Amino acid sequence: MSKVFALVDCNNFYVSCEKIFYPSLEGKPVVVLSNNDGCVIARSDEAKAVGIKMGIPVFEISDIIVKAKAHVFSTNYALYGDISQRVMNTLFELAPDIEIYSIDEAFLDLSGIAESELELFGKKVKETVRKWTGVPVSIGIAPTKTLAKVANHLAKSDMQFDGVLDFMKTGSDKLLKTVPVEEIWGVGDKYAQFFNRSKIITAYDLKHADENRIKEHLGVMGQRLVLELRGTICYPMNQSPENKKEICTSRSFGHPISSYDELEQAATTYVSKVAQKLRRQKTLAGSILIFLMTNKYASGPQYVNYTIVKFPVPTNSPSELIHFSAIALKKLYRNGYKYKKTGAIVSELIPDTGQQTALWPETENIKNEKLLEVIDKINKRAGLEKVKFAIQGTEESWKMRQDNLSPRYTTQWSDILVVDVERGNDLNFE
Repeated sequence: MSKVFALVDCNNFYVSCEKIFYPSLEGKPVVVLSNNDGCVIARSDEAKAVGIKMGIPVFEISDIIVKAKAHVFSTNYALYGDISQRVMNTLFELAPDIEIYSIDEAFLDLSGIAESELELFGKKVKETVRKWTGVPVSIGIAPTKTLAKVANHLAKSDMQFDGVLDFMKTGSDKLLKTVPVEEIWGVGDKYAQFFNRSKIITAYDLKHADENRIKEHLGVMGQRLVLELRGTICYPMNQSPENKKEICTSRSFGHPISSYDELEQAATTYVSKVAQKLRRQKTLAGSILIFLMTNKYASGPQYVNYTIVKFPVPTNSPSELIHFSAIALKKLYRNGYKYKKTGAIVSELIPDTGQQTALWPETENIKNEKLLEVIDKINKRAGLEKVKFAIQGTEESWKMRQDNLSPRYTTQWSDILVVDVERGNDLNFE
């Protein structure tokens, strides 16, 4: 039985998450902004239609926003992460094998479904995800992941397919001629420049290109692009993706800060988040990099620096990570600068089962492990950072700017929607 892949991709995901709780936004221009409300990172179709481009600084389109009466939201990480999990849980209910590719994309293995039923199954997935989560999706079905990506792109951009395109049914050659080579999964600027020089303009051109010449210039990754477009599987399903080899947490501040105390609060808070990610993927870090920088676009003195601390023993303990990061930050800090950003990167990661321990574990280490388990449980139930270390502070005046942040409807009890039903009146959401 031949393999069949489906790529399920949420449409304008961040915007779709906001629309779930604001039905009145349907048909209106909506944008979501990056950290500190800087640039546009998600747009509704209506926002695209009025000329709002991806990545553009929001101050450059203030006139368009006012004229089009566009609705603007700050990035709501808690909301988007939870809705993503709900979408993925729905897909697990519908498909036997699933590979989560990103926060808004997943590959499904549909090999056990008859080819005559694939399009119908795709429509069922589309309708079910929308009904259960409120998120619209597009689905591309094909014999390889790369072709499934192309089919998904067409299903999303061409109204005639109504969100579902099955290459197993329609064939791909005719449609591949309409897809620019730059739209193919895995084609970046370097590849695109080579293809354009070689008169390879469309996905169809690449499919029928000389694979050996492609390999000679772009290596095996380039060759795989050609083979996947021809229907040869180079990227099988991966239900158990490898853990990250590095973990980074950093943010730009809501306003420049100069005091060491504020920098320490920010840096140790980010390090605490890194520790949470390490424990979540059950790994230990061997070293940590702490960096500090001013705003390169602002006037005034500039400063960028970093330092790396090697741990005596690999760890995922927030207390240990915070201890070493504070030492590193003291070495980096220079008075007289207005700092814009700091962050932490842990590396040399190993599984938490691979640490060499003493024959008789120290009582203190056992107590610390139990303490971390309790803290994680409390924060999971009550919200992140409800329990934290004193060095992280309580004011957080340095937090990034989020002037248009929507409530955390699904992850915070205080933000949950209140339904007021009085004597048969319409539902009112507060």
